[in-house]
Amino acid sequence: MQQHLIPLRTRLRLLHAVSLVALVLAILMVAFHAGRALVEMDMAVPALLLVVGLTTIDRLEAERDHPPKLAPLIAIVGCDGSGKSTLSADMRATLAAEIPTEVCYLGLGSGELGNRIRQWPLIGPRVEHALARKAKQTRSKEKTIPGLPTALVVFAFSLLRLHRFQRVLALRRKGVTVITDRYPQTEIAGFYDGPGLAAARAGSPVVAWLAEQERHIYEWMASFLPDVVLRLNVDAETALMRKPDHKPDLLREKVRVTPLLRFHGARIVDLDARVGYDSVRREAFARVEPILTHADPLRVAA
Repeated sequence: MQQHLIPLRTRLRLLHAVSLVALVLAILMVAFHAGRALVEMDMAVPALLLVVGLTTIDRLEAERDHPPKLAPLIAIVGCDGSGKSTLSADMRATLAAEIPTEVCYLGLGSGELGNRIRQWPLIGPRVEHALARKAKQTRSKEKTIPGLPTALVVFAFSLLRLHRFQRVLALRRKGVTVITDRYPQTEIAGFYDGPGLAAARAGSPVVAWLAEQERHIYEWMASFLPDVVLRLNVDAETALMRKPDHKPDLLREKVRVTPLLRFHGARIVDLDARVGYDSVRREAFARVEPILTHADPLRVAA
């Protein structure tokens, strides 16, 4: 991994200070420009998440250079509606009877957050529409990220994912086998658990700097290879039938890119999630059992 003149820990502490300033500005914006703040209030959320997230990652640099021995990791990936949550919970309940096992969610829950915002009285649909429009623009390669507040939102969510990833490592250091619902990757930018600021153009030096820091974080997370990736494959029609509240265009794009993910050469098992769950479960357990028996104590991407 590329080395930098300024240690990653120092750069993140600088971001901590920047986030405090952003939080103060957000509070002033809410206090003196309440009408506009209803649409732009996404600045307060990332600032707060930056403060919380940055306090959890002091060991990141040391772990990159001197990774500990880790218990096995099973990553379950696939489009929304493929059955990731069902299989991960089922697998945890079964394996926990024999070995310490936990499930960790490595997604962001941004879609569910949007649904909750939409239900706010009076202002909910307007705010959710504004946020969805900015998110779509940020995912588009031909577009420009719509300003620093949006970039802070995206970066804050990436730090939330980093915080969850740190918990995965903490459990594995204790000898706990971890099953993850989703897994960070660096191959597809803008969505699907990839870096959120790497798709659209930055638009300013500050946003470009945030995008660079986010890229380093995702490269570090993705460098820890799962012992096996269970890739649940569905078609767009099946995904839409199971997740009718999701955006059809985004589901179709996730279905399209799912087979393209390689996770730095990790062992991938493809499962047809269109069939009945019993068949998926049976094949998943059959593939996982020998891998857990002969799992390497640590797998890190070169």
